[in-house]
Amino acid sequence: MGPGGSDGHNPYDIFESFFGGGGFGGGGSSRGRRQKQGEDVVHPLKVSLEDLYNGTSKKLSLSRNILCAKCKGKGSKSGASGTCRGCQGTGMKVSIRQIGLGMIQQMQHVCPECRGSGELISEKDKCPHCRGNKVTQEKRVLEVHVERGMRHGQKIVFEGQADEAPDTVTGDIVFVLQLKEHSKFERKMDDLFVEHSVSLTEALCGYQFALTHLDGRQLLIKSNPGEILKPGQYKAINDEGMPHHNRPFMKGKLYIHFNVVFPDSGTLTPEQCRTLETILPPRQSKNLSEMELDNCEETIMHDVNIEEEKRRKQQQRQQQEAYDEDDDEEESPMPRVQCAQQ
Repeated sequence: MGPGGSDGHNPYDIFESFFGGGGFGGGGSSRGRRQKQGEDVVHPLKVSLEDLYNGTSKKLSLSRNILCAKCKGKGSKSGASGTCRGCQGTGMKVSIRQIGLGMIQQMQHVCPECRGSGELISEKDKCPHCRGNKVTQEKRVLEVHVERGMRHGQKIVFEGQADEAPDTVTGDIVFVLQLKEHSKFERKMDDLFVEHSVSLTEALCGYQFALTHLDGRQLLIKSNPGEILKPGQYKAINDEGMPHHNRPFMKGKLYIHFNVVFPDSGTLTPEQCRTLETILPPRQSKNLSEMELDNCEETIMHDVNIEEEKRRKQQQRQQQEAYDEDDDEEESPMPRVQCAQQ
């Protein structure tokens, strides 16, 4: 073959033999066009934990492309379209260049004349409604139903509602639920977790409070007679968690994590401490004798923020590692020369 294909050889023939005809871009007009799959349109949809607990509906205004109603997606008044001469209707062009002695390279790119459609419509024949684009814009309102018990990341699909295009199977509009952080409750699967602080008096002598649930109900939370609440203790209430999706009358558990707030240092007088000792269980550790005290070394304790300590230690480790790497880079890679022995 001469340079540039002067013998009339079709550069698409080799690809037609591999791909079953039609060349690039879905085939020429003589063999018909296969419908391609349109792209899905994905939108994030922010929801609150109350929305997922109770269920809700949200109306959203969207714009999309639809086939022109005047020309039925043909783009022309006559309903006919001419084949693009630049790509012979394939929508793609192949350029060939020589990259070495006896070596050529073929590159495929979208036809710039028809922008990949394989068709050209004359200016006089263009549809006045869509101006030859074959599609027009439509604004519509979609009502998205968020069902009870749905989860973060779950998808709500409107099939075949995305942009329309000729010779294309219309894709879907997909809404992906994005759960906003809640100020009180935390969801884990179908269970709910909530933090609640009580005073030391309430932990020892009993507590009672009202908890506002995600549907506005007031739940009465109270201790049993004689019950003592330990710091960090969990309590569970059956059937007050999240509803199961598709089974909304079944619910998970509601877990309450109790934090016991102790009095500040110095708020109890020595007399009050002695009074408490007469009420509370005896000390677990006995008082040390004078001889035992003499054998002990005195220490000084101070308050510490353990999270801050961890961050500080981590920074020190990172700085030390960076310092060690610098030392390694500064070391000479050349071996030392030793004097030969006489």
